[in-house]
Amino acid sequence: MKDVAVLTNNGVNVKKALELFGDMETYDSTLDVFLAEVDGKLKLLKNYKEIGDMANYAIQVHSLKSDAKYFGFEKLAEVSYEHEMKSKANDMFYVTENFDTLMQEANRIINLVKKYMGLSFQEDALSTKQVEEKKEKAVLIVDDSNIIRSFILKIFKNDFDVIVASDGKEALDIINGNDQSRIVAMLLDLNMPNVDGFEVLDYFKGNDLFKKIPVSIITGVDDKESIDKAYKYAISDILLKPFNERDLKKILEKTINYNL
Repeated sequence: MKDVAVLTNNGVNVKKALELFGDMETYDSTLDVFLAEVDGKLKLLKNYKEIGDMANYAIQVHSLKSDAKYFGFEKLAEVSYEHEMKSKANDMFYVTENFDTLMQEANRIINLVKKYMGLSFQEDALSTKQVEEKKEKAVLIVDDSNIIRSFILKIFKNDFDVIVASDGKEALDIINGNDQSRIVAMLLDLNMPNVDGFEVLDYFKGNDLFKKIPVSIITGVDDKESIDKAYKYAISDILLKPFNERDLKKILEKTINYNL
């Protein structure tokens, strides 16, 4: 049996994380997702730092910050937030000077999680592929965080065909494909690489798609300007991160019924 004290005694706010994940079983299984992809995120951060690409660095460190907040890794979330703000300000000096601090805390968390998990996590833990048996109705989840996509998939996979996209471009490709007629709702993040949420909303507006696929926003962006801008589109509602299973079920039901 896993000893949660390994986490709590080392500064992990498991109690706060369970407001999102609900129970330790879900928390543990989603930690597998974190372990499976965190090394890739750190490698991308290192690459973006070395080439001075602060725009993509900011997007990637934002994703790391979000993951850290979800799991209660408060120190990592704090350090990542500072890097996000500095990289958005194109402060390459700060990023370079403090990069080792970020990596040290990230690696401390990785080793801590591995210790808690008993070094037994399996590589095939992403759980974001679609359910093999297609259901009549589908929901489209658009978010660049694999943690969030996996969490939502687990909640709705028994009731819907959960289709996932990691950015706006993937989402639009799906919408313009064969599944459009089955999609009864879309939950859309705003801050994503390549094509962001607002670009998807513009596409929906320009092609009169809100009547066909109702949309709600799920986002960690909580500044008034962005929220007000999102509400100018024909969306159902906005759900701010972090959220829990009850909140997700409520907003999906509201979104599905929005055009009825």
